[in-house]
Amino acid sequence: MNIKRVFGTLLTLLGIVALIYAGIVFMNKSVGKTDIKTIILCAVLGSLFFFSGIRLVSGIRDDV
Repeated sequence: MNIKRVFGTLLTLLGIVALIYAGIVFMNKSVGKTDIKTIILCAVLGSLFFFSGIRLVSGIRDDV
């Protein structure tokens, strides 16, 4: 089991969760005022984690 592959998968899942949370906060109109800082922070961190995880997983070669 490769630790880089596990860490890449964890980063990817964390990025997906952060992007989904940013989307939910963005679409939530019942609050009245939308916190723009929260949306931007979650979207930027989510995309950073997501693309880092994808790049880490795709950059690993299987030596079999």
